[in-house]
Amino acid sequence: MSEHHKIDYVEWQATALPETKAFYHQAFGWNFIDYGPTYAALSEAGLDGGFDADNGSAKPLVILYSENLEASRDMVLGAGGHLTQDIFSFPGGRRFHFTDPSGNELGVWSDK
Repeated sequence: MSEHHKIDYVEWQATALPETKAFYHQAFGWNFIDYGPTYAALSEAGLDGGFDADNGSAKPLVILYSENLEASRDMVLGAGGHLTQDIFSFPGGRRFHFTDPSGNELGVWSDK
């Protein structure tokens, strides 16, 4: 179960999604759930996460869960964070992305 403001998901870039999936399946036995041609979620890999062919960043995206997305966004902004993507919808919920003072990008999602 997702917990408020706890790390909940990690998303990696996959410029070669089929090859990336094949690599992790062969190397570690990971399986995937495909959500369209550009996204594959991890299945039974020990951590919730996925590979995104549309993500332009080579860095992993750590994603926190929120029970109140708008309040979390306001807290991030109030603490000096900068939005890189305001709240948007995706299959299963909504989320936003921000950077911290060191330039690390994170996301916050909610199923509400």
